[in-house]
Amino acid sequence: MEYAIVFITLAAIFGFFMAWGIGANDVANAMGTSVGSKAVTIKQAIIIAAVFEFAGAFLAGGEVTATIRRGMVDASLLADSPELLVYGMLAALLAAAIWLLVASSAGWPVSTTHTIVGAIVGFAAVGIGMEAVHWGKVGNIVMSWLVSPLLAGIVSYGLFTSVQRLILDTDDPLKNAKRYVPFYIFMVGFIVALVTMLKGLTHVGLDFTTAESYGVAFLVGIVTTLIGVWMISKLRFRAEDDSDFHFANVERVFGVLMIFTACAMAFAHGSNDVANAVGPVAAVVGVAKTGVVEARSVMPAWILLLGGVGIVIGLMTYGKRVIATVGSGITELTPSRGFAATLAAAAVVVFASGTGLPISTTHTLVGGVLGVGLARGIAALNLNVVRTIFMSWVITLPAGAILAIFFFFTLKGIFS
Repeated sequence: MEYAIVFITLAAIFGFFMAWGIGANDVANAMGTSVGSKAVTIKQAIIIAAVFEFAGAFLAGGEVTATIRRGMVDASLLADSPELLVYGMLAALLAAAIWLLVASSAGWPVSTTHTIVGAIVGFAAVGIGMEAVHWGKVGNIVMSWLVSPLLAGIVSYGLFTSVQRLILDTDDPLKNAKRYVPFYIFMVGFIVALVTMLKGLTHVGLDFTTAESYGVAFLVGIVTTLIGVWMISKLRFRAEDDSDFHFANVERVFGVLMIFTACAMAFAHGSNDVANAVGPVAAVVGVAKTGVVEARSVMPAWILLLGGVGIVIGLMTYGKRVIATVGSGITELTPSRGFAATLAAAAVVVFASGTGLPISTTHTLVGGVLGVGLARGIAALNLNVVRTIFMSWVITLPAGAILAIFFFFTLKGIFS
């Protein structure tokens, strides 16, 4: 294919820019609850994200990639003009990356999934034709955006209610925190490990049966719990700390739990959202190398690597603004509240990642935070911030589409 090297180079640059945007915006969402609840510092959040986002992207990031690319545009219509898919995917990456830069600088937690889907649908509908878009698939994805915050909200509401009943509203909250928090830690380890195993690690040479997956997940849960119990045993509790805030010592125990949920959320996010950056890159590389549009193209390891590295650099260089919005803007978070929101979101995201549904991590996490806020009553929510977030969500889809259409015709003009 003519210009093949140019297209692959542009795909790598735009894909890295997009991954950087995901790091600046989406990872900041994932870490916002941990930083906002004072369970981890911003430096620790960056280290956790660097390790677990990368692991999630590299180990479990393959499944969603196929869904987001293959499902929405009819590849058969591009058989005679594969270069249109190349222009479109490059345009979608650049459009999404620029919108994420704008949103991150304003501190809006927008959805990278929204952005890239809007961009792909925009270029396909205008550049190829309305019939090129699988509107049914787009409808399913839009439904998942409504369902994911609702699900996370319900799960986090239930989790925080269980924390209130078992620990906070009892005669001896600290004793009960030490008793029950290890069970929550086990849940974190078990859920994340199980979904990762069931989803499959064949691309890194590991293949487990269902029974083996449950066994490994159970072992991971036990090991995680033992580490957590050891960390709790190292904590020092002072009765006078509870004089100002009745649950100061209890929240210290939950601080340990938040470290585990932060790791889980980072892993879940990496596995689900790396697809937004690497899916279009893989499509461009596939077409540039073979000259034909394939329904599935192999995901080379270097592309997953590019996505993982870009995400981490984005968080390190530009993540602070969105962390502030999610961590303290929506509702006041403590480690026990942050835990409920984060674990609920992580569970929903890893489940969606395992089923190949490209949900929005942002929507899911905000849903989790709203659920925790509602468990304490509507007055606990900052409705102005919530309104701004919802408005930024509405703008995201058309913004991605309009930018992608502009870049699509620009690239088409340059190369054809």
